[in-house]
Amino acid sequence: METVSNRAGTPSTATLSLRALHKSFGTFPVLNGIDLHVQRSEMVFVLGPSGSGKSTMLRCCNRLEEPDSGAIWVEGDLLTGPGVDLNKMRQRIGMVFQSFNLYPHLTALGNVTLALRRVLKMPRAEAEAEAMAALKSVGLSDRARHTPAQLSGGQQQRVAIARALALKPTVMLFDEPTSALDPELVGDVLDVMREVKEQGMTMLVVSHEMQFAREAADRVVFMDGGSIIEQGPPDRFFAAPEQERTRAFLSRMRG
Repeated sequence: METVSNRAGTPSTATLSLRALHKSFGTFPVLNGIDLHVQRSEMVFVLGPSGSGKSTMLRCCNRLEEPDSGAIWVEGDLLTGPGVDLNKMRQRIGMVFQSFNLYPHLTALGNVTLALRRVLKMPRAEAEAEAMAALKSVGLSDRARHTPAQLSGGQQQRVAIARALALKPTVMLFDEPTSALDPELVGDVLDVMREVKEQGMTMLVVSHEMQFAREAADRVVFMDGGSIIEQGPPDRFFAAPEQERTRAFLSRMRG
């Protein structure tokens, strides 16, 4: 992987910065030179058709996917440089997936506590106190002793958010966090995401929840064909998109 190997090359003072990011799977290009900067406490919402590269871009942000070239910074520290302590950097990058990825044999408290003990090496009592605080923040302190099978899909996703928040990350990545949920359960998860934003978290969100993007996002990014086609504040993006490709996508989504 080609990278920029020094901190001085940081393109901005953003919390999360991507510069000239390229990624291919075999001979198929998925990301074509992505430049994106997410400022502190900003929620950037990424829209686009399936196969546009949204989730691949997000997974590159914590190196679950390795970019072929380009650079990624978190608070000015190069994530893609040689010799990076990836485990330490990932503590600063919380991620919530479409599937909840909870351990079925552990309670909600156990799932959140496990991350704290394994990643931060906290003693059990301290980890459980932090985990309870995280569960309370997503409205699930009364479900702490329930296993995933005893929780609704929306509650399981909120446990997954609590697990990420408990590590006190610098930035949170959300990859289609509501797409696996029944429609009536989506609202609770979006409410938690809104609260996380109001507490000042920097957030990069891939989702098709356009009404939520209108209400909560600071900026909306539209991707297609591995490139950023257009971006702007939600009011302008949805009311008066500049690019024909964006207009066609939004028309189909509304139709």
